[in-house]
Amino acid sequence: MIPLDEIRRARERLGDDVLRTPLVRFDERIWLKLENLQPIGSFKLRGALSAVRAASPSELAGGVVTASAGNMAQGVAWAAREAGVRATIIAPDAAPRAKLDAVERLGGEIISVPHEVWWQTMVERRYEGVDGLFVHPVEDEAVMAGNGTIGLELCEDLAEFDEVIIPWGGGGLTTGTASAVKALRPGVRVVTAEPETAAPLAASLRAGEPTGIEFAPSFVDGAGGRALLPTMWEHARELVDEAVAVPLDDVAEAIRLLVSRARVVAEGAGALALAAARNREGTTVCIVSGGNIDAAVLARVLAGKTP
Repeated sequence: MIPLDEIRRARERLGDDVLRTPLVRFDERIWLKLENLQPIGSFKLRGALSAVRAASPSELAGGVVTASAGNMAQGVAWAAREAGVRATIIAPDAAPRAKLDAVERLGGEIISVPHEVWWQTMVERRYEGVDGLFVHPVEDEAVMAGNGTIGLELCEDLAEFDEVIIPWGGGGLTTGTASAVKALRPGVRVVTAEPETAAPLAASLRAGEPTGIEFAPSFVDGAGGRALLPTMWEHARELVDEAVAVPLDDVAEAIRLLVSRARVVAEGAGALALAAARNREGTTVCIVSGGNIDAAVLARVLAGKTP
């Protein structure tokens, strides 16, 4: 759990440079926290800016490095540009072009690697031959504290809610947001959502210990994974009440519902929470984590298909 004081300090570091995203009603039971409206189209700006601004000038002198499929890459590139330093992004070779194009517009240098190498870069927190401060997309406390500002806003903006559903990729969004929510509203349940083709947390919670899965990549590129990152199991056991593995067809349907009923464009990860929320009870907040979806993928989804 990230201490509430650390989350509040992160909010001071962020100031007004991230959007206090709207919390809007989807129906009589479900609310949407629209992180897709951040300047980079994703919540990742909160954690990236928090981490880079927490670093000293000497730590930043060699630039910054991260491993990301696209959204954290944009956040780190944005924060590095603001700090006037170089950003190097280690990206999986199947990362969406729309996200990589955005990184390059922000001045980030991309190194494309196989998915296994990208994953190992996150585990080892380094990439051979590349220097600079490694800003971990998930595990850094300053990153998770920045993410936790979402939880502060939820508790300030909604008088009562029963549960919050959060897409689980590496676990940094869940850890940060849930730390704030559990500190301020201990009775609120924290539920995670993963694509069923890449749902290591759901499998691990069922087994009671970190568990391997058969991983298959999908259009839900910003959530799910082949395994739990080493430090995240303890956070999950402490904070997560339930983990849901969501069928890909349900994710595609949630994207269509967000467009048609809420006029919101979400990427696959951003629609996971709504997909998991539709057959539940009680007042539920869904974190719409991002909206960076390739136009061709969105067109197929809107045509009624599951990419």
